[in-house]
Amino acid sequence: MSNKTLAILKPDCVKKNLIGQVITKINEAGFKIVAMKMTKLTNDSAGGFYEIHKERPFFNDLLLYMTSGPCVPIALEKDNAVADFRKLIGATDPSNAEEGTIRKLYAESIEQNIVHGSDSDENAAKEIAHFFSRKELLENYNK
Repeated sequence: MSNKTLAILKPDCVKKNLIGQVITKINEAGFKIVAMKMTKLTNDSAGGFYEIHKERPFFNDLLLYMTSGPCVPIALEKDNAVADFRKLIGATDPSNAEEGTIRKLYAESIEQNIVHGSDSDENAAKEIAHFFSRKELLENYNK
């Protein structure tokens, strides 16, 4: 079990000016922010990140959405990070998310659902490496 996971505050989160509220929820849930930055994904970067969904019918719409504005990738640390973060954010479809979860509170739809969370320890490691160099992680971790 890993103690790290990746969150991405998606373009709709940034556009709605919800970054502070979502980070507050993350902090209140006991996560430590190891690294964080704002970036605008290119088609290549978003395509590489979501390559696992390449054959799915929603892939092109996902790329359009994720490149539509800035997003905020965040490397998080906590015991049982992946499972605990997925519980905090709630179901992908906010109408099915539990009360009090980030998606239930802030998301509009399954397509624009405010936040990404890694779905496994293996993917968390890959996803964190997609956005943050080892040097960035170590520099921030030691602060």
